[in-house]
Amino acid sequence: MPSSDARLPRYQQLRDLLATQIATGTWKPGAAIPPEQALADTHDLAVGTVRKAIETLVAEGLLEKRQGKGTFVRRAEFANSLFRFFRFSDETGALPEGRVLNRKLLPASPQAAAQLGLAPSAPTIWLSRLRLINGEPILAEDIWLPADRFAALTDLAPDQFGDLLYPLYESLCGQSIAAAEETLSVEPADAPAAALLQIAPGTSVVVIERLARGFDRQPLEWRRSRGRADRFRYRVEIR
Repeated sequence: MPSSDARLPRYQQLRDLLATQIATGTWKPGAAIPPEQALADTHDLAVGTVRKAIETLVAEGLLEKRQGKGTFVRRAEFANSLFRFFRFSDETGALPEGRVLNRKLLPASPQAAAQLGLAPSAPTIWLSRLRLINGEPILAEDIWLPADRFAALTDLAPDQFGDLLYPLYESLCGQSIAAAEETLSVEPADAPAAALLQIAPGTSVVVIERLARGFDRQPLEWRRSRGRADRFRYRVEIR
């Protein structure tokens, strides 16, 4: 069984190998992986060693077990995750419309390069995106993507992106989002954001920064979403 570090325990070596296969798309999100016995036979390992590697990947969120069905590559549920805790409209539960306004191939800004782990001025795809509920602008987004991983998006017209980006990343570019980190802050709206949100420049906006990663934990997307502070609500359940 090949490993980047043969000094690691064998279950860890297998964990790394399986994680690489997930990250490179050998097993797609939602797909079943081979049974433990089959993996043990393939890699000449004890079933207990295979089980420990799988349990590690389950704990890390890359795999999920389904009772009576097997073990599957976990598909992250991001369809409405931005609004799980952060609300910018009423409580009707209406899903926001996503509208890509512009797409350009640009050198990475210093901040985008740092967030995405890219060299200074490395090529990125920049998206300007507006989120609306019932036709009202609620979020103005700037999104940066590594150009080499998302090259297929350069041939897509803005009106072809649709409401949800992550399924598009997966189907068109082979890039699956597995996890994301978000931070929250407040700042005055600059002129471009104010125009998109239909507010006066300088009006306070809530900023949600998201860094999304693939199954290999490499950064895939960095976005800044800005919404009107007077329409913002925060909700969290503490148990």
